[in-house]
Amino acid sequence: MGAQVTVLTNPTAGAGRAGRVAAAAVDQLRRRGLPVAVIWGRNALHAAELAQASVERSDAALVVVGGDGMVHLAAQVLSGTSIPLGVVPAGSGNDVARMLGLPQHSAAGAADVIADALVDRRIGSVDVAAVSAAGLTAQVVSALATGFDARVNERAARMRACWGRSRYAAATVAELGCFTPLQYSLRLDGVRTDVEAILVAVCNGPTYGGGLPICPPADPRDGLLDVVIVEAMSTAQLLRATPRLLRGTHTHHRSYQHLRARTVSIEAADVVTYGDGERLISPPMAVTVQPGALQMLAR
Repeated sequence: MGAQVTVLTNPTAGAGRAGRVAAAAVDQLRRRGLPVAVIWGRNALHAAELAQASVERSDAALVVVGGDGMVHLAAQVLSGTSIPLGVVPAGSGNDVARMLGLPQHSAAGAADVIADALVDRRIGSVDVAAVSAAGLTAQVVSALATGFDARVNERAARMRACWGRSRYAAATVAELGCFTPLQYSLRLDGVRTDVEAILVAVCNGPTYGGGLPICPPADPRDGLLDVVIVEAMSTAQLLRATPRLLRGTHTHHRSYQHLRARTVSIEAADVVTYGDGERLISPPMAVTVQPGALQMLAR
């Protein structure tokens, strides 16, 4: 292989764990005979510049070591290009890695998946959700959260005592006491729906929030957006329903709706919005599926 594989990491991701994970992944990639260059992003802007340079060099692949935030950053640069993305999970959520079936706790295992895909020239692709608001567009790989789930994400980002899925579970319980339902105006492929809801999520993959199975049937390769609506309920009802979300049995709750569309517009007041665990501009927004826009190194 002539072109290099560039490994980009954020040394602060995963409370500093990303640096150690990156070292193990790089060692394994080199054992597999791949030419590897390692780069470190000082901050998000610097990391984005490094990712853009990888595209301009026509690298064989860009591998990110970190969480969903690093994947989100890379997707802004790689979507629509021929440069494939590899992921070595080292964050708190890792929902994109989970969506792709990558090893969650083995840097060498994730590196082997990447090496196998490159050596066998087995490069796949996943859809991306293009989220446009206020003249800006962000590419979302796993899920767009608006409402209660986004508030939970925001609270979880401030919590340091918990890790991974337990952090999101603790944030969910904390948010239950102060959240009120929101009025949404939605258009799915042009069809309008007005609803009072706890949350509206636009999913590309089945989980968010560190493995919460918000939409188990979601397939990131089907060319469709999976829209989840959880209609308004009392705090007591929401409290009783939360364990079902953790177990993945919430899909049978009467307040749960699952729809599919290629385009989704969202209007709502005072709504916090997150995509791939990153804060985005709030509605009004338009979401459009970009089929197969992101080349991926996966099984």
